Amino acid sequence: MKKSLLIVLLLFVTHVYAEDGSRLWLRSSGGGNAQVTSNAKGATADIAIRELREQWKGAEVKLNLVRTKEVNALGSEGYLINGNRQTGISISSSSEKGLLYGAYHLIRWQQTGLEDDINISESPRYSLRILNHWDNLNRTIERGYAGQSLWEWENLPSVISPRYEAYARANASIGINGTVLNNVNASPKILSAESLEKVKALADIFRPYGIKTYLSINFSSPAELGVLPTSDPLNKEVHLWWKDKVKEIYKLIPDFGGFLVKANSEGLPGPQDFGRTHADGANMLADALKPYKGVVMWRAFVYNPNDEDRAKQAYQEFVPLDGQFRDNVIIQVKKGPVDFQPREPFSPLFGAMKKTSVMPEFQITQEYLGFSTIRHREFEF
Repeated sequence: MKKSLLIVLLLFVTHVYAEDGSRLWLRSSGGGNAQVTSNAKGATADIAIRELREQWKGAEVKLNLVRTKEVNALGSEGYLINGNRQTGISISSSSEKGLLYGAYHLIRWQQTGLEDDINISESPRYSLRILNHWDNLNRTIERGYAGQSLWEWENLPSVISPRYEAYARANASIGINGTVLNNVNASPKILSAESLEKVKALADIFRPYGIKTYLSINFSSPAELGVLPTSDPLNKEVHLWWKDKVKEIYKLIPDFGGFLVKANSEGLPGPQDFGRTHADGANMLADALKPYKGVVMWRAFVYNPNDEDRAKQAYQEFVPLDGQFRDNVIIQVKKGPVDFQPREPFSPLFGAMKKTSVMPEFQITQEYLGFSTIRHREFEF
């Protein structure tokens, strides 16, 4: 009896240990037996097929890459799902990425136990759905309370952790289509040739899951990495440096998303160091990225100690520049006018900048709610 009890306990402990939470909602026990066919031939479509074959427990699923008027109206990431769990289902999209999102939607629908008939039309409301990692090259994480960075920079690009693909899979399953790998308080070294080879290795893993790679950059990189005496955004040599650096990046990563920039805030360098504006700095980078359809996400968190009310600083600096930014510049605004406070009104920049693209920034960490002593995640819309 004691031996039997011991074996049962050991099996139970082994099962608990095996579930570490890393699979998030994609923790099907297997048993999928569906027939899946597809007219799409590519790495992303192959992932959609694999996911359905391993997890879908209904009738045949057909993945249709089509460009009908109805499907095209949903955009490249939209999809249609029609059919019945018992008789067969079709997922239609104008892109492989849309087919992958549709596959995850169908699996989610199965897990929530909805009715057999399905008739769904989906199109994402926001084209950019990005995670910003505050990870440093030494694997520390600013405002991170759960261990070291996922990115093992010292081992890349030769050693590829299986966690990288698990990360891409988890994000694709909920519609995330971009990731900024490094801290907004960026080291210029992220743009070195050595670092870019490491970034390429990650981008190659993320690409089939529909995830673009972005980088936070240090505005003084031309002076820090190059031989230039300045990083003035109106200097022609600085323009050329950024143009060449962007070309180098896209040669390695053809689908590179662009740059995230924190400038002239909390002591970081920026265009104001040279008597220029945020628009001057952002537009210089935007011009270098535009031939490749890259974007600049320029943060509006501009906090420098002075006698002004901190809550007013972003408004005072950016509203006068409304309409002066290039069309591939997005002003990234923290949800509140001060910081990621648990309770504060939304930033007035969201209603004030009528001629400039604006994106909200939300925090998912424990910074203002007890650090590591309280379990909390903040993610609001």
